[in-house]
Amino acid sequence: MAGTRLDPIDRKILAELQSDGRMTNVELAKRVGISAPPCLRRVRTLEEQGYIKGYHAEIDARELGFEVQVFAMVGLASQAETDLSRFEEKCRAWPLVRECHMLNGEVDFILKCVAPDLSSFQSFLTGELLTTPNVESVKTSLVIRGSKDDPGVPFDVLEKRLETSA
Repeated sequence: MAGTRLDPIDRKILAELQSDGRMTNVELAKRVGISAPPCLRRVRTLEEQGYIKGYHAEIDARELGFEVQVFAMVGLASQAETDLSRFEEKCRAWPLVRECHMLNGEVDFILKCVAPDLSSFQSFLTGELLTTPNVESVKTSLVIRGSKDDPGVPFDVLEKRLETSA
């Protein structure tokens, strides 16, 4: 099972950093119950092994004037790997697309988009997304409000799974 290669201290380090990636190494070490030097070594190892992919600030898009958030469900005419890869590449190049996920089911991709206003999103939709080769259909849903936005993984669930499998 994934997560079993990490010991409880490593998992606690990950949980603490996920909650607050700006804390000092001294504070982190205190929270996980070890001294600072081995804590820093563990963090570096977790980074090198790919468990920690980066550190980011949570930005309030509305405070910066991005008032519109839209989910776009995209259907492609062809699901050949080269076509899927081309579409993913296109999504990475569009600044308004903040997330892109390939799905199983009725649609091929869901895109999370942000824009300053509806007019800007409409320009992107009609001038970029709908004119992209292989895009067959697009359905959009405007976000009225967000109710939950927890990044990462639920470490309490991981710990319970590890307890029951032991």
